[in-house]
Amino acid sequence: MGKKKITVDTNVLISAFGWRGPPHTILEKIASGELELFTSYEQFEELSKVLDYPKFEFTEDQKRRFKEFISEKATFVKSPIKLDIIKKDPSDNKILECALVAGADYIISGDDHLLSVQKFGRIRIMKASAFLRI
Repeated sequence: MGKKKITVDTNVLISAFGWRGPPHTILEKIASGELELFTSYEQFEELSKVLDYPKFEFTEDQKRRFKEFISEKATFVKSPIKLDIIKKDPSDNKILECALVAGADYIISGDDHLLSVQKFGRIRIMKASAFLRI
């Protein structure tokens, strides 16, 4: 079947960078080449903004390394479509758009709006811990 193609929501990436646990394990699998990460330029921009939130207390060096890691390991896609699936938080649609264009197998998220969708076409949407159990 080959590598699993995934799109990872910003909240999971932040958790993966800052703490141990299932999101970090997924990051390690991306680093080792076991998983293929897809992201969009919009998602990368959002990640850059969130890394700057004072509550996370990431150093400038940590933020730079996180962004370099994503730049090196992810395949960036540009979506020619705009979806309107998630009405309560329309910004979450960019995750669906990215996964659809990338042909991703999974979206890994901690976002309730995305998780409530569960499946989008053939793309399964789940928490990091659930993903690691499959």
